[in-house]
Amino acid sequence: MKKNKLTYILSVLAIVILVNVLANYVYKRFDLTKDGRYTLSETTKDLVYSADSPLIIDIFLEGDLPSEFKLLQTETKQLIEEFQTLNPLVKVNYIDPLEDEDNRERVISELTRSGLEPYVNSKKVSGKLTQELLFPWGFASYKERTVKIPLFKKSITEDLQTQVANSVQQLEYNFADAFKQLSKEKTKTIAILKGNGQLSDIYIADFLQTVKPYYNLAQFTLDSVASNPKKTLSDLKKYDLIISAKPNEVFSENEKLVLDQYTMSGGKSIWLTEAVSMDRDSLYNESGTSVSIGKELNLTDFFFQYGVRINQNLVKDLYSAPIPLAIGKGNNTQFQPVQWQYSPLATSDLKHPISDNIDLVKFDFASQIDTLKNSIKKTVLLQSSERTKLEGPLKNISLSSVTQQPDEENYNQGKQNLAVLLEGEFNSVYKNRILPFEINDFKAESEPTKMIVISDGDVIKNEVSRNRPMQLGFERITGRTFGNKEFLLNAVNYLLDDTGLINIRAKSVEIAFLDSEKIETKKGFWQFVNIALPLGLLGIFGFIFNFFRKRKYTKK
Repeated sequence: MKKNKLTYILSVLAIVILVNVLANYVYKRFDLTKDGRYTLSETTKDLVYSADSPLIIDIFLEGDLPSEFKLLQTETKQLIEEFQTLNPLVKVNYIDPLEDEDNRERVISELTRSGLEPYVNSKKVSGKLTQELLFPWGFASYKERTVKIPLFKKSITEDLQTQVANSVQQLEYNFADAFKQLSKEKTKTIAILKGNGQLSDIYIADFLQTVKPYYNLAQFTLDSVASNPKKTLSDLKKYDLIISAKPNEVFSENEKLVLDQYTMSGGKSIWLTEAVSMDRDSLYNESGTSVSIGKELNLTDFFFQYGVRINQNLVKDLYSAPIPLAIGKGNNTQFQPVQWQYSPLATSDLKHPISDNIDLVKFDFASQIDTLKNSIKKTVLLQSSERTKLEGPLKNISLSSVTQQPDEENYNQGKQNLAVLLEGEFNSVYKNRILPFEINDFKAESEPTKMIVISDGDVIKNEVSRNRPMQLGFERITGRTFGNKEFLLNAVNYLLDDTGLINIRAKSVEIAFLDSEKIETKKGFWQFVNIALPLGLLGIFGFIFNFFRKRKYTKK
């Protein structure tokens, strides 16, 4: 009997030792969350796997944090643990930047100069207003290169819980984006078209800075088409993508043929162009008025052949961004935000990698886009709201109109297309036509390619203050940031077949929060349930147990 018992114990011990030995060689984590929160995308895995030197991550989200940020902190740590499971070369340092009270101001100044904007969390607890300074940022360093990682997605229009939920949703993307900047060499080149009155660099500076870490950038002018169109076409074909940002001068037939044959050769393009000439800046004059004029760029047949038409009208939308309007006179003048129907806020109902999971995109004097029947696949990326009204050119537009209540019954023309993606094998604009100049290898049909047409050049335009470019999509009067930058970066990534990061950005994560108001109002009840009630139940159980114990063992 004793021998069998000893054999059993030794067998169990041997199994336990064997399991522990195997566990050192075989390790597996299981993601049991409904939304697959901790299941990394293949793109992220490839980026982490590719690190062959220490990848150092410094996280500054430490210290005494509000409950919402503790959730963000926990999610960040769990995500980094996933990285470390994939590659032991991933090292992490969790730092409380404000731990040293003596050097607090110096540290804050240094972090701010490094581009890490602090977050001031203000909240009311038991009638007292408290403020906490946080740095929800990180650094990633690899082979003598360092990039910053935003952990918190700030928005002045949403409550803190929603901001934290959005931030958790973007965590994997932000880390993967940083890893890509550190480890991947630039292989694609983008040409920024010049020569037809496009926006000057200072007005697209923030966009250029956004895409610069991922792609090579260069200016390309079509001026040489007049003297040597064949060489111009040959040079243009070296670029993977061209961007034309708000052209204002007519394209010649030679220039159109060069652009057409670039597309036929598989070149990708983003066109931010307009059919009506109207700018907000033209309204800031003594009269406060200007006239909208139809814009002729000689591109109508160009886009028509590819499957879209930008109509000569303006989309007025009740769901729109405000415009700063001066109230008062002299030293008492103040700028107030007033709703401006010429600035539609666009979104999309479709789940597409380019437009999914981004904020509203702000337009300014946008035109309607029609999609035409042909073999090209068309995807509407951005639309206005249902409450729209179309207005033709040669209209007198006045700033004073913002003070008048719009007739909402007239805003009944439904959603209007403002940005369209074209994909497929395009037919040349010059198919079965006399060519403006001879081309030996003229292509009547394209290789599979893609193009995005946006009916407003201001989508890419950043504001300029004191001769310095501001953040794209940022609106000074309200402090709100729209989704223009994210949309355009997604568009570039998609056209250049760099869809891995876009799909990570579109990942949806469901976050459950406690209701802070209920916690405050029912704090006493829950303290009773969690502290007093268990003690009371324990006391009752002890009394009953002792009562029956005494009764059982007391001698009669």
